[in-house]
This record gives sequence, C-alpha cells and structure tokens, in this order.
Amino acid sequence: MLFNLLTSLIDQYSFLNVFKYLTFRTGLSVITSLVVVFIIGGPLIKLFSEKMITGPIRQDGPIDHIIKKSGTPTMGGVIIIVGIISSTILWADLKNIYVWTLIFVSLSLGALGLLDDILKIKHKNSRGLKSRYKFLGQIIISIITLLILIKYSNHEYLYNLYFPFFKNLIWYMGLFFIPFGLFVIIGASNAVNLTDGLDGLATVPVMLVALSFTLISYVVGNTIFSEYLQIQYIPDVGELSIFCGSVVGACLGFLWYNAPPAKIFMGDTGSLSLGGSLAAIAIIVKHEIVLAIVGGLFVLETVSVIIQVLSFKLTGKRIFKMAPIHHHFEKKGWAESTIVIRFWIIAIILALIGLATLKLR
Repeated sequence: MLFNLLTSLIDQYSFLNVFKYLTFRTGLSVITSLVVVFIIGGPLIKLFSEKMITGPIRQDGPIDHIIKKSGTPTMGGVIIIVGIISSTILWADLKNIYVWTLIFVSLSLGALGLLDDILKIKHKNSRGLKSRYKFLGQIIISIITLLILIKYSNHEYLYNLYFPFFKNLIWYMGLFFIPFGLFVIIGASNAVNLTDGLDGLATVPVMLVALSFTLISYVVGNTIFSEYLQIQYIPDVGELSIFCGSVVGACLGFLWYNAPPAKIFMGDTGSLSLGGSLAAIAIIVKHEIVLAIVGGLFVLETVSVIIQVLSFKLTGKRIFKMAPIHHHFEKKGWAESTIVIRFWIIAIILALIGLATLKLR
C-alpha cells in the first residue's frame, strides 16, 4: 500500500526511488513488524491475562512443566499475524499475486488455529477443534492456495520439483503437484504446531527458516544471482522476501514475550499460520526439499510423534518417554532452557546446511 503510493510519486520526488529497491523494503518490513509487535504485544498480553485467555496444559508432562505453564495466556499468534500482515501490506507490491496468496494462507490458517484455541479455552482441555474438522479445514485452505497458484502463476515451473545438490535432477509432478502441495502445507503447519511446546522453542526456528527464505526468494527472483548460482529463475517471487522479512521481525518481537519464562504462547493461531505460510513460500519459489532441510527441527519433532504412535499401536511399547521429542528430554530431567537452546543450535546448523544447497549444485 505505502510502497505503491510512494513509487507513484517517484517522478516528482526522485529520492523516493530508494523504495524500488527490494533489499531496502525488506529491511523496512523487518523493522515495521518488529515495532508493531512491540507496540501491541504488551497491551494484548495484559488483556489476555485479565480475561483469563489461557490454554490448557498437558497433564501427562513433567510436574514442573505443568506448574510453570499453567495460567500463561495463549493465542499470541494474533500478535504475530498482525505484525506480519501490517508490514507486508505497507511495503510489498500489492499487485503481486504471490503476496496476496501468502496473506490468504496466513489469515485463513490463523483463523482456523484461533478457532481451535478458543474451543480449548472454552472447554478447558487440550482437545479443541475435533481433529477431522481441523484437518478438513487445512485441506480446504491448502487446495484453495494451490488452485490460486495454478490459475494465476505466470511461470511454467510450478509443477517441477527441484532437488538440492543435483542441478539437473528435476521431476515434473504433473497432477501429483496437488497432493504433494497438500502434504507440504498441512505437514509444515502441523510440524510447527507440534514443536511449539516449550518457551521460545518454535519461535526461533521459524525465524531462521523465514530468514533463509528471505535470501532464497530474493535470489530466485533475481536473474543475475539465479543464473550465477544455477538456480531456476522465477519472475516476481523476489517480492516474497518482504513477507519473509515481516515474519522475521514479528517473530523477533514475539520472542521478547515468548522467551523463558514465557509471558504468552503463540497457540495454534500462530503455529498453523506460520507453518503454512512458510510451506506456501517454499512451493512458490520451488525449494520444498530445502524447506525440509532448513526446517529439519520441525521434521524431527513430527517424526518422533509418528514413531511413538506407530510403536505403541504395533508393539504396545513407547520409544520415547513422551512425544514430541522435546518432552522426552524434559522427562529425562533436562532443564527447559537447556532443551530450547540446544534445539536452537540444531536449527541454526540446519539453516546453514539448507543455505549451502544454493551453491552446492
């Protein structure tokens, strides 16, 4: 909005030409979302606390965990989403269909998560929205997102799957693009949701993934850099770096309140929205496999749950003391801060490996 207004005035005020630079606007998007979260975070946390908008805590976890987390406000994802959307609308080119696609994904999955959080608070248990309805909602939102991309995407590479480290290995998915896209979006949104179990645990890895895709979006949308790195150039996707920058700033601001001991949790409102948005970005810039590498921590958390469930159903025995795996280490007596920081370190390493794929081809 502000970008479109300012660029229309460039002929009269030449100094406004700086707003045409994507890197400059990306920096502004980070700062804007950070400031927005700082401004609204405190008052909303106070409001949520007064209104007793607190999420239920799993009763099968460690006693210390239950005691420490009880009474902490949830639905902090509202703060993150407001920061992301406001910053994106201000600094992104609103004529870009990809920008509106991400706004749709963020808001729609955020609304689904909000409904789930509200039901948990209302019924005072962790069940929330019934799994089949939640899954159905994710399917509908994902299908709409993919259909938007199919109809309005102006490049022929949408159906391709590119493999990192192998520049000539490309799989044309054809109709399989739809189920694959569903898997990526739904999988990513649920993976972030599973990871969001300790103070700040999901926030920093999300920020690292968003930071990585800020660079990836810029490179893929730039003819010079994409040619140099031998990456498929895709027109107009560079604008996604504005949205990614907004996610980085919003998560950084939210971490101020979510760091141990957390004053608020992001809830399903934030985790579903963030996970789905990052997945949509990966699909648009055709780096879905790199998302699995950069977001490997989320994959680890999800796989631990799958293994736990399958093991118990097939053998009646559990592999881990508790799943997702961060709770396993809690049960083993690790301090929460130790788990969180070590998982952050893992996320940093995975982000660096993911970014290395840009050159190692």
